[in-house]
Amino acid sequence: RLVIRASRFMGLTPEGERVVDWAGQILSDYESLKQDVEVFRGCLKGTLKLGVIPAAMPAIAEITAPFANKHPQVAIEVHSMTSGEIQRALDKFGLDAGVTYLENEPLQHVRKAALYRERYLFVTSKAARKAGGTVITWEDAVASNLCLLNESMQNRRVLNNLARSQGLEPAPTVTTNSYLAVCSHVCSGKWSSIIPHTFAYIFAGCEELAFLDLVKPVHTQTIGIVATDRDPLPPLARAFMTAGTRVNLELAFRSALEPA
Repeated sequence: RLVIRASRFMGLTPEGERVVDWAGQILSDYESLKQDVEVFRGCLKGTLKLGVIPAAMPAIAEITAPFANKHPQVAIEVHSMTSGEIQRALDKFGLDAGVTYLENEPLQHVRKAALYRERYLFVTSKAARKAGGTVITWEDAVASNLCLLNESMQNRRVLNNLARSQGLEPAPTVTTNSYLAVCSHVCSGKWSSIIPHTFAYIFAGCEELAFLDLVKPVHTQTIGIVATDRDPLPPLARAFMTAGTRVNLELAFRSALEPA
């Protein structure tokens, strides 16, 4: 029996669940086989499905742009997902690859390729910044009126651990699962926030905001590409990992963030 049924469908039996898992793998392998044949014909086709954590969204176009130039007949779908959602989607063959943290709460049964080291900035209105300040300690940052991501997001759990390592406890007055909401509250002038440095790359032209380096401690962690640990690696995942490893994101961010 594969199906639990009364007067209507009630669900799958354990055997049915296993059949669904195998079916997903068979269909994924079939699609990968077709794509691999197209590669031998000189043209990769299909749809690249990516899961990207919100903290890495500002970086993603730096990889998808050269990928699209190299493979113009591949469509690209980018989904904003938590690291846990990326893990589950890779396990169920719902994604070709993901971009997420490689060290903190690392994903299981995946191949990895490092992209860049994330660090943290304190963002606030220029009016609220102390005169001449270019850095801020975690103690002073945590004492500010903060808008932060909520604890369902891995980035917030990282921030909590860093603060607690200094005997501090973040107490934001606004929490959200959206960086857009964070930016909205910071731009209002009432709130400040702690963000990955890549978001300064997106908002570098916003003259009302000031970005301060967080010190005591200075913390960095690796963000990279993950794909299912299968051999052979599906062609779309292989091509995306190749594109990612050829881009110097550290240089791109440094060039964008340094004053002219």
